[in-house]
Amino acid sequence: MIRFILTCIVVIGFLVLSIPVLIAEWIIGKFSPQTRDTSSLKIVLAVFRLCIRITGSTVTVIGEENVPRDTPVLYIANHRSFFDVLLTYVRVPRCTGYIAKYEMKNIPLLNCWMRYLHCIFLNREDIRQGMKSILEAAEEIKRGVSICIFPEGTRTKDTAETEMLPFHKGSFKIASKARCPIVPIALTNTSAIFEDHLPLIKPAHVTFEYGKPIYPDSLDKEDQKNLERYTQNVILEMLRKNQK
Repeated sequence: MIRFILTCIVVIGFLVLSIPVLIAEWIIGKFSPQTRDTSSLKIVLAVFRLCIRITGSTVTVIGEENVPRDTPVLYIANHRSFFDVLLTYVRVPRCTGYIAKYEMKNIPLLNCWMRYLHCIFLNREDIRQGMKSILEAAEEIKRGVSICIFPEGTRTKDTAETEMLPFHKGSFKIASKARCPIVPIALTNTSAIFEDHLPLIKPAHVTFEYGKPIYPDSLDKEDQKNLERYTQNVILEMLRKNQK
């Protein structure tokens, strides 16, 4: 229970104490958006790393060389834990925005930091607004910001590590609109940190694998048409391998 309490203290304490920092970041952004992006990223990464350290978990990263360094990408990952965002965010090599649930837009202070980090709030219940968010994400990639999305739409609660919810087809329109590569991410055992024994946080060993980038234009027509299924199968193979 002590790990859970410490994590809550860090997160809530950061949000409250960072109010002056948010104001400073807003002012910096008026003169140099790029400087604000860099400083906001460093601040949030420090908090995320501290939270992961509190959990006592270890992470094995595989395939980091598969991430293109010269272009923004669309990260596609399976989703089993609240900690998936923290675990992936501390590894991305450039500024990366996340596609988040629309409800998070109403959380004070947190929503400000998310906007500074180019996060986009997706309303899946409103098709028109959902498409607007997809186009916004594509524009972010064109401006040099990578985007990460969990296309299952919510956390998988199945006990089997290789089970995933169907990937939403709309998530992959970001790549087709931005004409960017897709980098699949397989997260194994992340639910063992928290979700498997709520409300306790326990140390776990997590495997985080980047797959080889997928260039949609290079796929055959059938795979392009079913890009969500193709990508999910790539992630599934990594999950099966790493589960062993």
